[in-house]
Formats: sequence, structure tokens, C-alpha cells
Amino acid sequence: MKKAELILTQAWQRQASWLIGLAPLSWLYHAISRLRKWLYQSGKLPVYRASVPVLVVGNITVGGSGKTPLIIALVEYLLTQGVQVAVISRGYGGDTKTMPRLVLPTSTPHEVGDEPCLIVQSLAAKGHMLPMAVGANRAATIDLLLASFPHIRLIVSDDGLQHYALARDEEWIVVDTMRGFGNGKLLPQGFLREPINRLEGAMVVYHHANKTKPASDNQPTMVLQAGKLVALQPSNQPPPQVGSAVYAVSGIGYPARFFRTLTELGFDVVERPFGDHHDFTIDDLMGLDKLPIITTSKDAVKLRLLAQDNPLPIFANIWVLPVEAKLSQAVYQAADLLMTKYCPTSPSDEMVHEY
Repeated sequence: MKKAELILTQAWQRQASWLIGLAPLSWLYHAISRLRKWLYQSGKLPVYRASVPVLVVGNITVGGSGKTPLIIALVEYLLTQGVQVAVISRGYGGDTKTMPRLVLPTSTPHEVGDEPCLIVQSLAAKGHMLPMAVGANRAATIDLLLASFPHIRLIVSDDGLQHYALARDEEWIVVDTMRGFGNGKLLPQGFLREPINRLEGAMVVYHHANKTKPASDNQPTMVLQAGKLVALQPSNQPPPQVGSAVYAVSGIGYPARFFRTLTELGFDVVERPFGDHHDFTIDDLMGLDKLPIITTSKDAVKLRLLAQDNPLPIFANIWVLPVEAKLSQAVYQAADLLMTKYCPTSPSDEMVHEY
């Protein structure tokens, strides 16, 4: 299944001619999606509305668009402004039998999914204890959050743009300008989850190619700025030097961006892509001992656990390339509008982060 997913992803990237044979499936997908959306919007199917405002941050494309780094940057900004914000996610890749459940800094990807781990751990590293919960049933997930943290004033939904069973007050849609909309076709002929006109009525944050600052302060834009390489495990070895050959190991939705970033940084990249949310095993790393390995922060969450269970020399030669979303002033202004609209006053009592 993962291999077929990777083949399809690579076909979308190069807009392979054989994708036209999937057109009938795309028409069927579109018809079903429209019917499902109408059933919720017409009241034929129940819609859950939370007792606090909900902001959905998502995309209309399959694969990585930069959504997770945007959420981390947005939530960090809101927390520093005193907003009692929480995050929900489906928790893809986690143990659905134990959901809904809270995400702790000590949670594992097998429990809650890799992206929720990355979000909570990234903010914990900066001194923020973020209330977050995961579960496919968004209503039950929100109920758990509000029962655990009754002072929450705003909930950010990590993805769920197409989850119309959840009412939302605001929508932010991330568009990766490097990928664009591909061939403009819906799944599976193209990588669109919904037609391009779905952007209407939402705030669109355009993710531009890797640079040092957003393309325009007047438009809602973001870039991912790469940081310094960090060892996967404590190590005395020096990181790989610019100009050297490295294996680029990635199990994210759009690995081409990661590979391009490493190339732009000056590395001679040997690409080793895996499917999105790939659950790494020792076998995946076999034969990769000739060069240093560089991976993403999302993949590192799972590789660290793998290293704990398998103390092998190869893990001492794995390095993580952290990235941070740099937001334009227009995005911060939009965040300020959220606070003005939904959190106009700060409560006198501070949120107590207890797990």
C-alpha cells in the first residue's frame, strides 16, 4: 500500500501522462465529495459545534504543504500573547483504540501519530505546554480537551478542512507555491482534495520556496527556514559538511521539498523517499551506512524511538534538519484579528497545564 502511495505521489510530481486513465475515478470522487458536503451543509447529517471558536488549518492538496510548521508558529505566537489555545488532530498513525486521548510531551508516534508528537514536543522545547488531543471523532476529542482544560478559549484543528461534521468559525488554507495545484485534477488523477474554488472565503497562506524571509509582508505568506543540523542522538561526531554526499531519508508528504532544501544548502543528495507517515524499521536503514543520513524533524520523532529499541552504530550517523516557519506580517495581523474577535479579553486566571 505504501509503495503504491509513493508511486502515485511521484507520478503527481512529474504529472505523468498515464494519470489520465484515472479520470473516471476522479469524477466519482468529486461526485461523492460534493454529495457528502451537501448532506452536512443542508442539515441532513449532524454537525458538531464546539462551545469555543474553532480555527481549521488545512489544505486542499494531498501531501505536505507546510501546514504543521505553520501551526507550530501560529500557536507559539498565540501562547506568547496569553491566548489559551489548544490543538486537535486526527492522530494519523496512532493507536485508534485508545483515542481520543491527550498528547503529552512523552507521547509516542505509535500512540498519537508523528505530527501531534512533533507539535507538542516542539512547543515544549520552547517552554510551552500545549493542550492537545487526538482522535478521528473530532467532537469526542474536543469534549476531552474542554473537560481537561476548561479555560481553553480557542481550538486550532490540525487539518480537517474536509471534515464537515465539525463546524468551524475560521479557515486557513495553506498553498504550496512550489507544487501549485499540479494538473488541477482531483484525486486520484491529481492531488487535489477539493476544487481550487474551495479557496474562496478562506484565508489563504501561500508557502513560498525556501528563503530567509517571507516573500511579502503585505500578503499572508510563509517560508520554511532551515536551522543547523542536530544529531539524532547525543554524539561526538561532527555533522556532515556542506559539499559532502549524504543520504536524505524522508517519510513526509512532499519529500521533493526536503531534498531540494538540502541541495540548496550545498549537499550532494542521495534521495531515499518513503511514503507519508512511514513507520520506519531497521530494514529501511540497511545499506545506508556509507554516508551520513539527514532526515526531517517529523521523521526524527519515530527514528529516535527506533534507536532506543535498537542501539546500533548507524543511529550515531543520523542528523536532523530542523525547519521553522517564518510568517509575514499579514499572517500575524490575521492572528491578531482572531484574538480580537474570539479572545477579546484575557481571563484573570491563568490556564493550569496539568496532564
